Amino acid sequence: MIKSKIYVFSTLILFVVQTSLAQTTTERSLFIDQLTKIADPVLVNLSQDRLKATMPIEVAPNAYGDRDKVTYLEAFGRLVAGMAPWLELGPDETTEGKLREKYILMIHQSLKHATDPKANDFMNFTDHGQPLVDAAFLAQGLLRAPTQLWERLDEVTKRQTIDALRATRKISPYYSNWLLFTGMIEAALLKFDGDGDMVRIAYALNKHKEWYLGDGVYGDGPDFHFDYYNSFVIQPMLLDISKTLLETGKGNKLDYELFLKRAQRYAAIQERLISPEGTYPVIGRSMAYRFGAFQALSQVALWEKLPEGVSPAQVRGAILAIVNKHFESETMFDQNGWLKLGFNGAQPEIAEPYISTGSLYLCAQVFLVLGLPEQSSFWADPAESWTQRKIWGGQKVIIDKAI
Repeated sequence: MIKSKIYVFSTLILFVVQTSLAQTTTERSLFIDQLTKIADPVLVNLSQDRLKATMPIEVAPNAYGDRDKVTYLEAFGRLVAGMAPWLELGPDETTEGKLREKYILMIHQSLKHATDPKANDFMNFTDHGQPLVDAAFLAQGLLRAPTQLWERLDEVTKRQTIDALRATRKISPYYSNWLLFTGMIEAALLKFDGDGDMVRIAYALNKHKEWYLGDGVYGDGPDFHFDYYNSFVIQPMLLDISKTLLETGKGNKLDYELFLKRAQRYAAIQERLISPEGTYPVIGRSMAYRFGAFQALSQVALWEKLPEGVSPAQVRGAILAIVNKHFESETMFDQNGWLKLGFNGAQPEIAEPYISTGSLYLCAQVFLVLGLPEQSSFWADPAESWTQRKIWGGQKVIIDKAI
C-alpha cells in the first residue's frame, strides 16, 4: 500500500515537471516563431541581394525626405541587434540549433551584400544623419554575438564591415542619446579592429553620467523626455559599451557596475508597467517600435541580473504577454510579411516623420532573452504572474521603492 502511494506520488511529480517543461518549451518555440516571422522578409531578401528590389517603403504622412536612402540599414541593423544573443548560442543538432545556423548564415550573406560596394543591396553608411544610428545597432548586434556573427565571417566581409563602420565617423551626433551611437560604433571598432576612438567613447559615457536624473532614469540629453528611449537606446548601449571596454582591457569596473545598477532599477520599473492583460502605456515618441520598448528589461533578464524581487519566470510571462498582445492584430504585417507602420496593427498616423518601414524592426530587441538557453531558469521555471497581475489578482506583492 505504501509503495503504491509512493508510486502514485512520484508519477504525479513527474507529470507536473513534464507539463511545466512542455509549457516553457512551447512558449520558447512561440517566441522563436514570432521573431523569425518578423525577420524573414528582411533576411531572406537581403541574403539574396534583393532587399532594395522587394522591401516596401511605408512612411508617415509628414515624412522627412529621402527615407529610401536610410530605411534598409535601419531594418538590417535593428534586426541583427535583436537576434544576436539567440544566434550566439550557436548551431547544434536540435531543431532549434539547426534553425539558428540557418539565420547565422543568412546574416553572414546579408552583411556581405550590405557592405559590398558592388552589391545591389550595398547600404548607405555616410549620407544624412540616420546611418550613424543604424550602423550603431548593427555594431551592437555584432558585439552581442562575436563568435557566431563576427568570428565566422570571411575576411573580406570583415574588412568591408570595418570600413563601413569607420565611414560613419563623418556624421556628427546630436547632443542627446545619439552620442551613444558614436560610442557603440567605436566600441565595436575597438573590439574587432583594435582601433576604437576612446575620446568619443568616453564623451558618450561621461555625458550620460551627467544626464542621470535619478531612480534608474537618464535624460535624453540635458532634458527629461517621458518616453521609452531609456530602453530603445540609452540603458542597453551603456551596458554593451561598458561591457566591451572591460573585455578589451579599457574599461572601468566601477562605471560598469554603476550602469548595471541603474539598468536593474529601470528593468524593475519596466516590469511594473506591464498590465495583467499584457498592455502597457503608449507614451512618448517612436511608439511604432512596438515592444522594442522593453529592450532594457529583456537585456537585464538575458544577463541574469534581474533586481531583487523580480523573478525570471515573471519576466518571461510579462514579455510573452506583451508580444502576444501585439500579435493579436491582423494588420501588424502586410500581405508579404513586412511590418506595417503603427502600434496596435496598422496605424500610420502614430509614426513620426523619421519613421519608415525599416525603422519598425527595432521591435526585435525584445527577443534578447532567447539568448538564454532552454534549460535556464528563465525558460525552465514554472509560470509565475508578473507584478501587475499579482496586484490586480489580490496576491501578495513587494512594495516598490526608489534607489
